[in-house]
Amino acid sequence: MPILKFHLYQGRSPNEIDQLLDAVHDVVVQTFDVPAADRYQIVNEHSPLHMRALDTGLGFSRTDKFVLLEVVSRPRGKAAKVAFYENVCTALQQKCSIAASDVMVSFTENSDEDWSFGHGRAQFLTGEL
Repeated sequence: MPILKFHLYQGRSPNEIDQLLDAVHDVVVQTFDVPAADRYQIVNEHSPLHMRALDTGLGFSRTDKFVLLEVVSRPRGKAAKVAFYENVCTALQQKCSIAASDVMVSFTENSDEDWSFGHGRAQFLTGEL
């Protein structure tokens, strides 16, 4: 937890995808103080015909390295989210040569009752987590 959904243009190598996932996971662990084994990531690759990501009028260009990251998580504070945005961009620039202008992040928050990690139980509610 959280669940991270990566939307990428097709064409990255398996190694590039591994580096991207590892870089963002490190940021999740560092910024949200989650255990290293708490890792849920989904990669969706799209044809350029099936994904559009403009700059919302901010005046920067997107490239074929664009990453749209959806974060599904328990509530996080404003400061933690802002740090996450900055840390993700820094990590992807340093480890994957992805410019900050090619990184978009969106959060969807839910509550403890919205999670079951298996066995038909709500582990946050039962105290198992």
